[in-house]
Amino acid sequence: MTLIVRSPVAGTVVPVADVPDPVFAEGMVGPGTAVEPVGGRVLAPVDGRLVKLHPHACVVQVPSGQAVLVHLGVDTVRLAGEGFTLHVVEGDTVRTGDLLVEWDPAAIRAQGLSALCPVVLLEARTEEVRLSALPGTEVAAGDPLLELEGP
Repeated sequence: MTLIVRSPVAGTVVPVADVPDPVFAEGMVGPGTAVEPVGGRVLAPVDGRLVKLHPHACVVQVPSGQAVLVHLGVDTVRLAGEGFTLHVVEGDTVRTGDLLVEWDPAAIRAQGLSALCPVVLLEARTEEVRLSALPGTEVAAGDPLLELEGP
């Protein structure tokens, strides 16, 4: 069975190695990709349960146990939630495409931070993950972004 992870934001696909944070760039938390966002709506990338929710990041776990991390910008934790509007709460069950968060990537950039959004399959093996959208591709929120080959 293949897990399709959809883009949580509209924008341009960027290699995860280009994320200005070694935790993501070096794959320490798992393989994935990133999107340079053009809009402020963040949608659920998969069906599952929100097992972790912060204004700047969330983890959605699918029923089979795999978890997807969506991080909104780099070093945005230091904003302490300012500029992020949550539309869900931790523990909610979400469907692909549900609105999770609204934010303003341009305002993040204006503060000197990167708005780049890493999308990572936590604890997956790199060889199990395929990019559905190659770097440089323009994606809409909800377009296929990653595929994880499962048992």
